[in-house]
Amino acid sequence: MSIRNRILAILALIALCVFYLVPRDVTVRERDPDTGVVADRTIKRVPLKLGLDLQGGMHLALELDQSKQVSADPKRDLDLALTVLRKRIDEFGVSEPVIQKVGDERLVVELPGIDDPARAKAIVQRSAFLEFRITDETNALEKAIPAMDRVLRGMGIRGAGPSPRPSAVEQLLGGDTASKPGADTAAGAPAGGARDTAARDTAARDTAAAASVGDEGGVLAGLLRPSGAAGGGAPGEYMVPETAYPRVDSLLSIPAVARQLPRGIALRWSAQPMSVGVESYRFLYALEDRPIITGSNLEDAQAQIDPLTNGPIVTFQLDRAGGRKFGEETGRHVGDYMAILLDGRVQGRPPVIQSRISRNGQITLAGRTLQEAQDLALTLKAGALPIPLQIVEERQVGPSLGSDAIRSGITSGIIGTIFVVLIMVLYYRTAGVLAIVALTLYLLFTLGGLSMLDATLTLPGLAGLVLSIGIAVDANVLIFERIREELAAGKTVRLAVDEGFKHAMSAIIDSNATTVLTALFLFQFGTGPVKGFAVTLILGTAASMLTAIFITRTLFLIWMDRKPTMATLSI
Repeated sequence: MSIRNRILAILALIALCVFYLVPRDVTVRERDPDTGVVADRTIKRVPLKLGLDLQGGMHLALELDQSKQVSADPKRDLDLALTVLRKRIDEFGVSEPVIQKVGDERLVVELPGIDDPARAKAIVQRSAFLEFRITDETNALEKAIPAMDRVLRGMGIRGAGPSPRPSAVEQLLGGDTASKPGADTAAGAPAGGARDTAARDTAARDTAAAASVGDEGGVLAGLLRPSGAAGGGAPGEYMVPETAYPRVDSLLSIPAVARQLPRGIALRWSAQPMSVGVESYRFLYALEDRPIITGSNLEDAQAQIDPLTNGPIVTFQLDRAGGRKFGEETGRHVGDYMAILLDGRVQGRPPVIQSRISRNGQITLAGRTLQEAQDLALTLKAGALPIPLQIVEERQVGPSLGSDAIRSGITSGIIGTIFVVLIMVLYYRTAGVLAIVALTLYLLFTLGGLSMLDATLTLPGLAGLVLSIGIAVDANVLIFERIREELAAGKTVRLAVDEGFKHAMSAIIDSNATTVLTALFLFQFGTGPVKGFAVTLILGTAASMLTAIFITRTLFLIWMDRKPTMATLSI
């Protein structure tokens, strides 16, 4: 290759690297989380993305919750959880996250630049298991309460008799809740009328049950209040004072008490308490234990604002099989109440099924924010975790620590480079100056390569960059020593340079190949920081070979072309 073509090739490489290293505006196509509209958006492209240890962020180590693990294949569950988490974090919009499996029991999530750690933890840990269930129409829990209280009395647990129902409950449930403005409805349909006859029967049974156990001190009979007794509410819906909620929940969790509940019925709490007057109540629901459908058939979910109530909702779309099954089940239960559950908690008051619902529906999130609706839609789209995850290790790296790491890395790189420059110039003189010029281009090519690959620069990556500076001059040292030997043998300058590059090539390729091979193993089997070190080392090694073999020789050719009568070489 002629000197002219060599210079053009070098200039093209320099221009390419500079292009990738200059910040610029790029257009990306994104979906708006509020409206679901896909549109182009202009963002500032950062040449080199910084990792968690350089710009700060959150580090989480998660494991499957062993207390809730019932699967016979934990390894498969962990792989599935890894896939779900990747989808969630990608939707969450964190730049350059690290999500990987460590061993057979742990997942590591690193979120650089995160500004809301609590929200990120909630999204990572949420199971996002969606269910639709019909509320119990048979009053199974009311019939089982006397037997449950007898079990509790046999265990020495007694109450103080039924407490009077507060008037605020009458105010909340005094009419048809489903027909009031703002009440939850299934699939956005208007709610229907209340079941007056069922409500009156429920009230009578509630009063009789309370009177029968009042003298005996029935605990559950005094704390579980059917909402239908006040003339409204869904069948199977009960109110518990928020202060008594932990106690009632623990009592219902006693195996002997839980066995009194008829088969086919499951108890689930509401996700949040509801204020009634000056008191706060938690709702308990008796539901059919078989869900109509789960979130496994979910195709899409979007957070929106309901134009009627101005509150947040999550609209969802099911696949064909799910829509067909959902349509059949809801068609059979027109007029019934359907509870919407997420992670085993009922979301809002159960709406009335007004008509057949097929593929499209909505979840009303009363009292929630739009961001909570967006997070719910995000987790629903990503899918449910097979087993809940628990955080076993949490670290947060502050931006100040990242800035210190950057300064330390740059300082060490500058000091190392200065020593290399001094040694090369003092020992190899003019040839050493040519090697330093090539070393400058080496740094440009390495950083440009990292930017082209859209790689993330971490603290180990900085270490790899500093280490590869020494590797870059190592090839030049081999070449220069070989040229000295050829000059000492009496050969001309041009012939000595040609022979020096030719005979040093095998040693250069051998040393660099072993370095790249080692780095490849580190990249394949290492964790995130080790991978960063490996990537930087591989790019640095490739750039060092390019500068030593091609650029340094081009500089020698230019120098000798300008001094064709040169009889000796300053080396």
